[in-house]
Amino acid sequence: MGFTIALAGKGGTGKTTVAALIIKYLKRHGKTPILAVDADSNACLNEALGLEVHTTIGRIREQSLDSIRSSNERLGGMSIEQLFEYQVQQSIVESDGLDLIVMGRPEGPGCYCAANNIIRKYTDLLSQKYPYIVIDNEAGMEHLSRRTNTDVDILMLVSDATIKGIMTMNRINDLIKELNLKVKRVFPIVNMADSNQFDLLSQKAKEYGFNDIRFIPKDNIISEYDIKGRPIIQIPEDSVSYLAVKNILDCADLPSS
Repeated sequence: MGFTIALAGKGGTGKTTVAALIIKYLKRHGKTPILAVDADSNACLNEALGLEVHTTIGRIREQSLDSIRSSNERLGGMSIEQLFEYQVQQSIVESDGLDLIVMGRPEGPGCYCAANNIIRKYTDLLSQKYPYIVIDNEAGMEHLSRRTNTDVDILMLVSDATIKGIMTMNRINDLIKELNLKVKRVFPIVNMADSNQFDLLSQKAKEYGFNDIRFIPKDNIISEYDIKGRPIIQIPEDSVSYLAVKNILDCADLPSS
């Protein structure tokens, strides 16, 4: 199983931007191939990576369910599970040293446990083929809690420069324990912070038990890239946000690919 880095936190904290910077670091240091998983229903990691998505797991799931509803017969000589496996393989967006899979929108009404089990099975199987997996989660722990066989080696709890963001980090941290998730290390991060906020935010973070908070400073280049629609992964290596992520990962003792 590959080394898994996941991101979680409340909405609007820049998790997707941080995920793209992590992937840039991994590629820059030859820790490839990487499987990037966009587990946010508002999928936009592909834009941060400069990749075009042609389908999502959610869309494949709905197509599979339509097939289940309409017929129990094999389709083109394949069972529903074989068809789903083929479609998942076809949905992977391939790039240099990086593959991307997009989960897509959340489930619709009704209980489709069989289809959900197939999704879990094949996303876990995919994860076994890559030395590094980066998971960009939505504002919660739903997708992490559904992963069946994958330990999370590093969970990046991402907050913005607000007390609410730090409180959300604390709630997610409590949920990790409550759900008994397999998370080896938790890195609390405050993103988009001004340097004059570091001391106050560090003090507040300690009140919630986060004694080793990391900061990613506010970066005007990120805003510029966003306005121009440029992929964040192309950001210069001397940008303050990338250097902050580099410093965090340099100290994380990542395994060789």
